[in-house]
Amino acid sequence: MSAPARRQILVVCHANTSRSIIAEKLLLRMLAERGLADRVDVRSGGIAPFARDGSLVSLDARLVLREVGIELPPGAGATDLKTQRHLLASADTILVMTEEQRRMLAAFPEAAGKPVLTVREVPDPFTDLLRGCAS
Repeated sequence: MSAPARRQILVVCHANTSRSIIAEKLLLRMLAERGLADRVDVRSGGIAPFARDGSLVSLDARLVLREVGIELPPGAGATDLKTQRHLLASADTILVMTEEQRRMLAAFPEAAGKPVLTVREVPDPFTDLLRGCAS
């Protein structure tokens, strides 16, 4: 009997330098803790016009992940879904950070008909940092 096909989850945000990276790594950890790492692949990417392949992961995201024991490699970079559309095409489920990102997916025919869920529990460290500076 052959092994079941691996499920593909794609985590999406604007630039793929903070929240989606955090969500991807935390989801990978949760799957591993539940013995499901061999059944689900998780990737992340950015869909905004300013998203770029190779953009550096934010220091805030690195610090948040480090606090929970997850280290990113020094050269870890973002994925631009405008140039890596195969990730959208192969996704079984897409997780977005905001309703705006859900709407932005309409520009990507590769995402049509796929389940799209909004992840509300992942705070944006950059926005939190800006709030702290304003107070």
